[in-house]
Amino acid sequence: MQSRSFFRLGLPLALGLALHGCATAPSPSPPSLPAQALELNPDTARNLISAYRQAHGLSRVTLDGNLEKFAQRQADAMASADHLSHEVDGSLSKRLKGADLARATAVENVSAGYHSVEDVFAGWRHSPGHDANLLDPAMRHMGIAAAVAPATHYKTFWALVMTN
Repeated sequence: MQSRSFFRLGLPLALGLALHGCATAPSPSPPSLPAQALELNPDTARNLISAYRQAHGLSRVTLDGNLEKFAQRQADAMASADHLSHEVDGSLSKRLKGADLARATAVENVSAGYHSVEDVFAGWRHSPGHDANLLDPAMRHMGIAAAVAPATHYKTFWALVMTN
């Protein structure tokens, strides 16, 4: 997949392509686990994603504190709404602009129901849209977050955002 600048494609078109098929949940629904069972270590996530990218001849990604906060807002918004969606708190382009994070290229993966970084990463690798985002050659920075919502269907909501 060739990466293109938002300036050439136009921001809405580029985001639409980046988000195509990027919201998943395990199927069937996983068993409910207590909230403390959620495991999120951003360093582990960065290492998994970087190793996967390197195995495909791509660069490593680095953690970005601003992107982590950005991802957390999306995970929290999905948990609050009990709804798995890129649009629950506005489009990615609108959220990036509002957070003063507009960059030339950005991708986002969201998911729900997974209880560890390893599990959500495995789910994303096996989803064509998510996998394309993980392997986008332009990506250099990432933020990942999860939100626990015990009263919801999926119990956990995940967001990963990567930028160039």
